[in-house]
Amino acid sequence: MNFNEKLINLRKSKGLSQEELGADLKVSRQTISKWESGQSYPDFQRLVLLSDYFGLTLDELVKDIDVQEVREKNINSDKIDSIYNDMNTAKSFIKWYLIIAGAAAGVVLILILHFVYNAMFNW
Repeated sequence: MNFNEKLINLRKSKGLSQEELGADLKVSRQTISKWESGQSYPDFQRLVLLSDYFGLTLDELVKDIDVQEVREKNINSDKIDSIYNDMNTAKSFIKWYLIIAGAAAGVVLILILHFVYNAMFNW
Protein backbone atom coordinates (compact mmCIF):
# COMPACT_ATOMS: atom_id res chain seq x y z
CA MET A 1 0.00 0.00 0.00
CA ASN A 2 1.33 3.43 -0.94
CA PHE A 3 1.77 6.18 1.63
CA ASN A 4 -1.14 8.21 0.28
CA GLU A 5 -3.49 5.21 0.44
CA LYS A 6 -2.26 4.41 3.93
CA LEU A 7 -2.86 7.98 5.07
CA ILE A 8 -6.42 7.94 3.68
CA ASN A 9 -7.16 4.67 5.50
CA LEU A 10 -5.63 5.89 8.76
CA ARG A 11 -7.53 9.18 8.63
CA LYS A 12 -10.83 7.49 7.82
CA SER A 13 -10.32 4.81 10.49
CA LYS A 14 -10.21 7.63 13.07
CA GLY A 15 -13.31 9.21 11.50
CA LEU A 16 -11.48 12.42 10.66
CA SER A 17 -12.00 14.80 7.78
CA GLN A 18 -9.00 16.22 5.94
CA GLU A 19 -9.69 19.54 7.63
CA GLU A 20 -9.72 17.99 11.12
CA LEU A 21 -6.47 16.10 10.52
CA GLY A 22 -4.89 19.23 9.06
CA ALA A 23 -5.92 21.27 12.10
CA ASP A 24 -4.42 18.67 14.45
CA LEU A 25 -1.14 18.66 12.49
CA LYS A 26 -1.14 22.45 11.94
CA VAL A 27 -1.34 22.20 8.14
CA SER A 28 -4.09 23.14 5.72
CA ARG A 29 -6.76 20.83 4.38
CA GLN A 30 -5.20 21.32 0.94
CA THR A 31 -1.90 19.97 2.25
CA ILE A 32 -3.60 16.82 3.53
CA SER A 33 -5.38 16.53 0.17
CA LYS A 34 -2.05 16.75 -1.69
CA TRP A 35 -0.53 14.09 0.54
CA GLU A 36 -3.51 11.81 0.01
CA SER A 37 -3.55 12.33 -3.77
CA GLY A 38 0.20 11.69 -4.01
CA GLN A 39 0.95 15.18 -5.34
CA SER A 40 3.39 15.82 -2.50
CA TYR A 41 4.78 14.18 0.62
CA PRO A 42 5.12 15.48 4.15
CA ASP A 43 8.52 16.64 5.34
CA PHE A 44 10.32 14.62 8.00
CA GLN A 45 8.92 16.65 10.90
CA ARG A 46 5.36 16.06 9.67
CA LEU A 47 6.07 12.36 9.16
CA VAL A 48 7.14 12.11 12.82
CA LEU A 49 3.97 13.97 13.87
CA LEU A 50 1.85 11.65 11.73
CA SER A 51 3.49 8.53 13.14
CA ASP A 52 2.95 9.78 16.70
CA TYR A 53 -0.61 10.86 15.89
CA PHE A 54 -1.58 7.44 14.54
CA GLY A 55 0.58 5.49 17.01
CA LEU A 56 2.81 3.96 14.35
CA THR A 57 6.54 3.74 13.89
CA LEU A 58 7.98 5.72 11.01
CA ASP A 59 8.75 2.45 9.27
CA GLU A 60 5.12 1.34 9.53
CA LEU A 61 3.91 4.69 8.29
CA VAL A 62 6.20 5.12 5.30
CA LYS A 63 6.83 1.53 4.28
CA ASP A 64 6.26 1.05 0.55
CA ILE A 65 6.99 4.70 -0.29
CA ASP A 66 8.77 4.97 -3.60
CA VAL A 67 11.85 6.90 -2.47
CA GLN A 68 12.85 7.67 -6.05
CA GLU A 69 9.48 9.28 -6.69
CA VAL A 70 9.89 11.46 -3.59
CA ARG A 71 13.36 12.49 -4.77
CA GLU A 72 12.05 13.36 -8.24
CA LYS A 73 9.26 15.49 -6.79
CA ASN A 74 11.77 17.31 -4.57
CA ILE A 75 14.09 17.87 -7.53
CA ASN A 76 11.19 19.20 -9.59
CA SER A 77 10.28 21.54 -6.76
CA ASP A 78 13.89 22.76 -6.56
CA LYS A 79 13.92 23.32 -10.33
CA ILE A 80 10.71 25.33 -10.15
CA ASP A 81 12.15 27.44 -7.31
CA SER A 82 15.32 27.99 -9.35
CA ILE A 83 13.33 29.05 -12.42
CA TYR A 84 11.24 31.41 -10.29
CA ASN A 85 14.39 32.98 -8.80
CA ASP A 86 15.93 33.33 -12.27
CA MET A 87 12.76 35.03 -13.52
CA ASN A 88 12.86 37.51 -10.63
CA THR A 89 16.54 38.24 -11.35
CA ALA A 90 15.73 38.80 -15.03
CA LYS A 91 12.82 41.10 -14.13
CA SER A 92 15.08 43.14 -11.88
CA PHE A 93 17.76 43.37 -14.57
CA ILE A 94 15.24 44.46 -17.21
CA LYS A 95 13.71 47.01 -14.85
CA TRP A 96 17.11 48.63 -14.16
CA TYR A 97 18.07 48.44 -17.84
CA LEU A 98 14.88 50.31 -18.78
CA ILE A 99 15.44 52.92 -16.06
CA ILE A 100 19.02 53.55 -17.21
CA ALA A 101 18.08 53.52 -20.90
CA GLY A 102 15.18 55.91 -20.22
CA ALA A 103 17.46 58.26 -18.28
CA ALA A 104 20.04 58.18 -21.06
CA ALA A 105 17.35 58.88 -23.68
CA GLY A 106 16.11 61.77 -21.55
CA VAL A 107 19.61 63.27 -21.35
CA VAL A 108 20.06 62.92 -25.12
CA LEU A 109 16.68 64.55 -25.75
CA ILE A 110 17.55 67.45 -23.44
CA LEU A 111 20.90 67.93 -25.23
CA ILE A 112 19.22 67.89 -28.64
CA LEU A 113 16.63 70.43 -27.51
CA HIS A 114 19.39 72.60 -26.03
CA PHE A 115 21.36 72.60 -29.29
CA VAL A 116 18.23 73.27 -31.34
CA TYR A 117 17.27 76.14 -29.06
CA ASN A 118 20.79 77.64 -29.24
CA ALA A 119 20.87 77.20 -32.99
CA MET A 120 17.57 78.98 -33.46
CA PHE A 121 17.89 81.86 -31.02
CA ASN A 122 21.59 82.53 -30.57
CA TRP A 123 22.72 82.81 -34.19
